[in-house]
Amino acid sequence: MNLTNNYPSLVGKTVFITGGGSGIGETLVQAFVAQQAKVAFVDILTQESEALVNRLQAAYPEAQLKFYHCDLLDIAALKAVIAQVRQDLGPIGVLVNNAASDTRHDFRDVTPEYWDQRINVNLRHKFFAIQAVYPQMLELGGGSVINFGSMSWHESQGGMPGYTSSKAAVLGLTRGLARDLGGDNIRVNALTPGWVMTPRQLTHWVNEETAKDIEKNQCLKQRLMPEHIAAMALFLASDDSAMCSAQDFIVDGGWI
Repeated sequence: MNLTNNYPSLVGKTVFITGGGSGIGETLVQAFVAQQAKVAFVDILTQESEALVNRLQAAYPEAQLKFYHCDLLDIAALKAVIAQVRQDLGPIGVLVNNAASDTRHDFRDVTPEYWDQRINVNLRHKFFAIQAVYPQMLELGGGSVINFGSMSWHESQGGMPGYTSSKAAVLGLTRGLARDLGGDNIRVNALTPGWVMTPRQLTHWVNEETAKDIEKNQCLKQRLMPEHIAAMALFLASDDSAMCSAQDFIVDGGWI
């Protein structure tokens, strides 16, 4: 990871990241640990998450880093973890709503139950995480919420309507809550990645044809990597973005 900026305002700040055990989330955890923030993250991938903690504790012996297993479909469990983070690391000043699932699905096969599951895994937990951290941010006198969107719905990508609908709704959630929370000095922004070269994307979706499509559509021809997304997340979490709220920050190599 080649991130060069340092943000003094992140030192000692408690950051809560959903889906931090792999992919973009793994890089987010590493990036905030490198900034000397106190980092808590949740994931359902226990083995991968514990291995990440071990690697980062070896690289940053003074790091305050905790992993909590949590299925984000279980809102009561999510709220319990957020309360526990306050006890373990102090009140949360930064919430990174990263977790999502872009599993492909044919609209003709979608049942009401599967539709609800897609909404719940991609959208619902974001709202309830914000609701749960709100008192902790009030206690601190402010905070930053970063909701991860997706460029997929911007570019009319098909093949996963539950995902694209949820990700489009993230922007509405962001802008509405930015108004509701702004009076309490809590900033709410969306961070929209393009086609990021995570191991999951490279394994499941990126092939010779899609790679050509990515190169054609991006203005910048380099591969978009997780650290490019983490760089924007660090800025939005820090005091350097003090007057940024209700915005959608797109990091996609100039696609949309």
